[in-house]
Amino acid sequence: MSALPPAVFLMGPTASGKTALAVELAQRHPVELISVDSALVYRGMDIGTAKPDAATLAVAPHHLIDVIDPTERYSAAQFRADALRLMAEITARGKVPLLVGGTMLYFNALEQGLHDLPSADSAIREQLERDAARLGWPAMHARLAELDPPTAARLSPNDSQRVGRALEIFLVSGRPMSDWLAEQSNERLPYALKKFALLPDDRAVLHERIALRFEQMLADGLVDEVAALRARYRLDPDLPSMRCVGYRQAWQFLDGELDRQGLRDTGVYATRQLAKRQITWLRRQMDEFERVEPGETGRIAAALS
Repeated sequence: MSALPPAVFLMGPTASGKTALAVELAQRHPVELISVDSALVYRGMDIGTAKPDAATLAVAPHHLIDVIDPTERYSAAQFRADALRLMAEITARGKVPLLVGGTMLYFNALEQGLHDLPSADSAIREQLERDAARLGWPAMHARLAELDPPTAARLSPNDSQRVGRALEIFLVSGRPMSDWLAEQSNERLPYALKKFALLPDDRAVLHERIALRFEQMLADGLVDEVAALRARYRLDPDLPSMRCVGYRQAWQFLDGELDRQGLRDTGVYATRQLAKRQITWLRRQMDEFERVEPGETGRIAAALS
């Protein structure tokens, strides 16, 4: 028997049914839920993030929901520190931490530890933003491909946040990000970890769920939510909060860059692309987790003891 306390990961692409499964487990077993979602951390961003509603949170509270304002930034390092603190508190209460979500970067940071990457440099970041405004992010991605081919190969040309960070690391340190990441961290997770994933076989079914959910978000007032956020906070479209899927498209709609049909179509497409990235990450880790289906609690429940 492991001397380490148990912990469970429940991963999966967006709209795969993770929350419903986690809530069912929380109602029947001695677990506490920790959200692993880079969008759910923002206050006031409820509709477009598919945030669990008040009734759901009343019966199955989630840690790390509504922790910062949309004007703020929340890093993988902050997530790891918060998650480790919460996991220790949950274990001390005699319960099992069940971490549920689809932000694979957070899962990886928590399990593997963090690399000691160079600190951000605001002057270099501002220059990169100016270059991107003039040239476009695909051109910035091409620049990264010359400086750091392995990192460029795994990033989308339009992933402005990660392309910009990789360029910044090179310009700050003179070394490519791939070199930094090759230096493995020893900060392994001090838990007996069991990992499960909802990984759909039929992509068409997931795509249908994504389309229906995004259409429901629009019907529930996603555009009004973004308009209210813009009125309440000093926001700009380059903030991480406003780059979240759905929020970027609603912002463009409010600025007249998209019509209603364009909002729907680009929002659905962006969500499908997010799911594709999540699935690709999971498929690379197939030997590290057990696949489960929506509503399948038996094997997860067995791992909680």
